[in-house]
Parts: sequence; structure tokens; C-alpha cells
Amino acid sequence: MSENCNHDCSSCGANCSERQPESLIESLNEFSSVKKVIGVVSGKGGVGKSLVTSLCADAMQKSGAHSAILDADITGPSIPKMFRIHERAVSNGSALIPCTTKGGIDVMSINLLLENETAPVVWRGPVIAGTVKQFWTDVIWNDVDYMFVDMPPGTGDVPLTVFQSLPVDGIIIVTSPQELVSMIVEKAVNMARLMNIPILGIVENMSYALCLDCGKRIQIFGESHIDEVAKANGIEVLERLPIDPSIAKACDAGELESLNLKLSDKLINAIKGI
Repeated sequence: MSENCNHDCSSCGANCSERQPESLIESLNEFSSVKKVIGVVSGKGGVGKSLVTSLCADAMQKSGAHSAILDADITGPSIPKMFRIHERAVSNGSALIPCTTKGGIDVMSINLLLENETAPVVWRGPVIAGTVKQFWTDVIWNDVDYMFVDMPPGTGDVPLTVFQSLPVDGIIIVTSPQELVSMIVEKAVNMARLMNIPILGIVENMSYALCLDCGKRIQIFGESHIDEVAKANGIEVLERLPIDPSIAKACDAGELESLNLKLSDKLINAIKGI
């Protein structure tokens, strides 16, 4: 560091040890307010990220906070269907206004901008990543306490964009009980640690099924190894969600908010504690 340093790295070209890396965090719309951002991620698809995102948002909304969902799965959006939102998002002339669920959760998804919600989004990575950033910068998020970002699977363009461009306070890793769970979790863990993003813990979806006759838990996919994987990575298991036809039925009907599924205190407290 030079003896003449004014500590303003933006106006200095010197390459010294005191130089701070330039932040890539995008600014919110001037009329927006978002207190906490939680990413919901997985190393692979089909494990239930959108379900976990929706359940967490619903739980926090019912607790008295204001929740929002930014659907970052541009090519496979499913959030609007879970809440039976079919109308299109509108603009006030300078910004987009998110749609709102019956329970008051604000939602922005690419399906809310398409004329036909079954139309495929055939875009290259940079365009998809740019759209995710616009959902943060060009949408008016009004006094949101908890924003949940539903990520596409893997560790590609969109997760990288979200981690670099949004002020993510923590992530929830979603997985299932199969043998490849270790690889799935470790991919997500390693990316989060590479990007210096706190990990709140793991949610195991499709963890078990309940016998309708005796109430016994049946492990459809065999014995779960999630506790071992969590311990090996120094993180907690926050929740185990069952295989339950009533959950699938509610999601298909757009009635997720009608579910009486109480999430664990451990998961709720992890969200509130960030």
C-alpha cells in the first residue's frame, strides 16, 4: 500500500494487498426492499427444489413475514403452477410488478411473461443468466422479509449468476435418499464454499413413505445416508420430507398453500437465524 493511499480502490490502479475485489452484486430497483435472500439448490434435477422453495416461502408467510419467490429456473419453471398463478406479470412503465399468491407471496417467473405458459424457453446461457439478474433489478419487490430463489439443477450459469449478482445470505441444499446423494450434496457444498455462501443445511425430500395401515415409515429408496453425508461436510440435516400423494395432488392443483404440512423447527429457525 502506498503512503499516499486514500483507501478508495475505485480511483486507483495500483495492485496492492489492500485492494478489495470489485463487487458484482446488482442493485435492487429503487422502489424495492428485500431483507434476506435464500437460495434453494441441488447438484441434480428432480429432487424437489421447487417444492422445498414453495414450502419454505409458505411457512414464512404464514409465520407473519412477507415472503417472495424468484424463480431462477428459466427453462423449467414450475412455481406458478404450484400456486395456480396463470395471469401475466405487468409493468408500471419502468419496472415489473410480481404476481401474488392467494396467501400473499410475491412471485416472479418466466412463465408469468410468456403468452403461452407451455412455450419452451430456448435460450443460451448468457441470456438466461441476464434474465435472472433482471428479475432482481427490474422487478419491484415490495418490503420482502425473505426471498427464496428456486435454482435450476447443477453448478452452471444460473447458480453462478445468482451467487455473484444477488446478496445471498445462505442456501438450502435439497437432495433425496439414493446412493449418489454424497456426490449431489458435495457438488453443491463445494460450489457454495467456493463462492463464500453460507450453507444453512440439507433438506432430504422423498425421505420415506408412511404405511396407511400401521403408520410405519417405509424407506422406498433404501437406507438413507444423509446423516453421514451431512456430518462429513460439516452441515446439518434440517428436514426430511415424505413421499405423500396429498403433496403431489396439492402441487398439481395449484393448492400448495392449503397443505397442513408443518416444517421442522430446525428448518424454520435456520431461515430465521440468517
